[in-house]
Amino acid sequence: MALTRRQFLTLAGGSAAGAILFQACGVPEDELLVQAPVEMPEDLVTGRDNWYATLCRQCGTSEGIVVRVMEGRAKKVEGNVDYPINRGAHSARCEGGLQALYHPDRIRGPMVRSGERGAKQFREISWEDAIGRLVFALENIANSGQQSSVVMATDPVNAHMAMVVDTFASAYGARRMTYAPLEQTTVKSAVKQVFGQDMMPDFDIGNAGAVLSFGADFLNTWVSPVRYGRGYGEFRDDEHDRGTFIHVDSRFSMSAANADTWVYVKPGMEGVLALSIAQVIIADGLGDAAAADALTSAFDINAYAPEAVAAQTGVSADKIRQVAHDFATHQPAVAFGGGSAAAHTNGMFNMAAIYSLNYLVGSVQHEGGIVFNPGAAVDGIPSAKSGTPFSQWHRLADEMSRGEIQMLMVRGADPIYGLPDAVGFERAAYNVPFIVSFSDVMDDTTAVSDLVLPQHNYLEDWGSDVPDPGPGYQVIGFQQPAVRPFFEPRGDQLGTRNFADVLMATAQGLELDLGLPGETYREILQDGAMKLYESGNGSVKAASFNGFWNGVLQRGGWWDTSARAGGSAPSPSPLVDAADPTFSAGEFHLIPFETTGLGDGSGAAIPWMQATPDPLSTAVWQTWVEINHRVAEERGISEGDVISIESEFGRIEALAYPSPAVPPDTVCVPFGQGHASGGRYAERRGANVYSILSPNIDGETGALAWGSTKVNISNTGEWIRLPKFENTVTEFPRDEHEHVIKLTPIDGSGGGGH
Repeated sequence: MALTRRQFLTLAGGSAAGAILFQACGVPEDELLVQAPVEMPEDLVTGRDNWYATLCRQCGTSEGIVVRVMEGRAKKVEGNVDYPINRGAHSARCEGGLQALYHPDRIRGPMVRSGERGAKQFREISWEDAIGRLVFALENIANSGQQSSVVMATDPVNAHMAMVVDTFASAYGARRMTYAPLEQTTVKSAVKQVFGQDMMPDFDIGNAGAVLSFGADFLNTWVSPVRYGRGYGEFRDDEHDRGTFIHVDSRFSMSAANADTWVYVKPGMEGVLALSIAQVIIADGLGDAAAADALTSAFDINAYAPEAVAAQTGVSADKIRQVAHDFATHQPAVAFGGGSAAAHTNGMFNMAAIYSLNYLVGSVQHEGGIVFNPGAAVDGIPSAKSGTPFSQWHRLADEMSRGEIQMLMVRGADPIYGLPDAVGFERAAYNVPFIVSFSDVMDDTTAVSDLVLPQHNYLEDWGSDVPDPGPGYQVIGFQQPAVRPFFEPRGDQLGTRNFADVLMATAQGLELDLGLPGETYREILQDGAMKLYESGNGSVKAASFNGFWNGVLQRGGWWDTSARAGGSAPSPSPLVDAADPTFSAGEFHLIPFETTGLGDGSGAAIPWMQATPDPLSTAVWQTWVEINHRVAEERGISEGDVISIESEFGRIEALAYPSPAVPPDTVCVPFGQGHASGGRYAERRGANVYSILSPNIDGETGALAWGSTKVNISNTGEWIRLPKFENTVTEFPRDEHEHVIKLTPIDGSGGGGH
């Protein structure tokens, strides 16, 4: 639809055709249709702004956001006050989405490899040619009866996108895999075993009296930190008498820094500590007697008395008793774990023991505790699945090496960067005849691909999401384009496209009948919305479907606060004896961790994320290694010294950051840097800690045990100033005669660290 000057001045400030203005207090009666050109004539600039509700896709939790748009340009991101997951709050990564949209290194259109694989030599082709090449390759594979040698790998997508991808893979006969470098396989498996739930539960932190977390840095990076952060603010308010927060971890994280008590535990011993806490609760009569009997029916819990496990866990018997009493006497109480606590070869045992503590304090399916989430509101719309376990990716690399994989199709994933070098995935990729990437940036996996079909940025695109974890009731988020595709002026045959639409066009070329409820992805989304409309339930009411559709987009989604998981808490499963963790050889435990900006590494291409300071060290733009300050002094290591970190599987270098909060037997290195590709802000910067990880797995789930690596360190003799937000701290204030780290909350209420 072409706009006249008069029409534009009337509707100025709009964005993509079909976008719906955000208005938190009501549903607009008319849909605003505006098509704004990418290059705006100066005399048409009005200075008026509009806000559009959509979803952020910068991290695993799709927060509801509103985007400020002026003259067709996205200018600012804020949290959507309506959306149940974040209720107006948003993360720094959401802000970085603007730079992802206007990134100078975005891929501008479909490309085919023109040089040697890995040389990053591509030439641009049309979409018709690109899809034709993909169809031709898939037809040849199908004609030879080797459809199962085609692998469709994506990030852990859900909702309507999962429907399209799963349907395409099934109709063709391809193998379907999902990839997340820091997978939640072990945590989700434990939730299934302990509670019988397929979806992650909601941790009702805001209504809790005590929070006991193990390894999960939930206030910074773990799972849904914006939602948990809001709950934590309510947990700390006057109505809760500030709450009692205990964090168990092998690293001093952001969550540990905010805790009343940080308990250092030896890596891999989190489950043993949880059993000891359970023993105290049971022995001192602080818990539910029926739950205690069920948990210990075939198990001698007294073998885990504090005195018996103190040396094993690194936590004194007195400290274990204090934690148990603080947890059990400040009800309602909630216990959960993840992160490094799940990243061991005994991770499943650790998680099962930790989550079982909730039965002892009666917090399962209880306000202030573990609240189950219901199934999806629309049949056939799946929630997020667990990522394909690392063990299967390792097996895939072996198959690729043997030439058994004919095609690898990758969307939203970068396994060449995120898998340990010991797997040999990059080497194996050179034996795959045809690799297709749907990335809009030249990441490490795209750099070795044969065909690149770049997808839209999420601010240009349609989508939906079933939050996992949800807020305890049914929610479906809807994503609408806030701006027109940036490369749209290049023409229909160039630029970027919606990933689902590309799959459907490919299926049409292959003459596959997908049986989907629509010819385009937007039509599929509207079909899902129609089912919600026909149910007559939820947050949006309208006299017609058109009004309902507009309302869903304007609110950023649909939710039904009355649609909750029914039933009471299931009977607890008996506890089992501890499984000992195994580690690779080395002097120090290596504890990798996510940072606020870069996360698992997916934010490295965005300069705002590179410049987002780590909340504890304030370091930016580099890879550093946290080392105990006394160990550093003994070895002559100062801040900025270039340290060699070597495991059995590889070697990296990082800048030293001595700290009194780092346990003496550990070194901590952030994920996220060390990309071989990824654009000007990510390439050849810092080191990739994934590369030196041991390929050990959790024995029950097959998940990568990324906390099971031990390393040796040495000073290379080189020095580089560690870039930090507040420059360099020359000396640590400390009492030379004090051997215990004292942690005092900001409000001065006291607290201790072990």
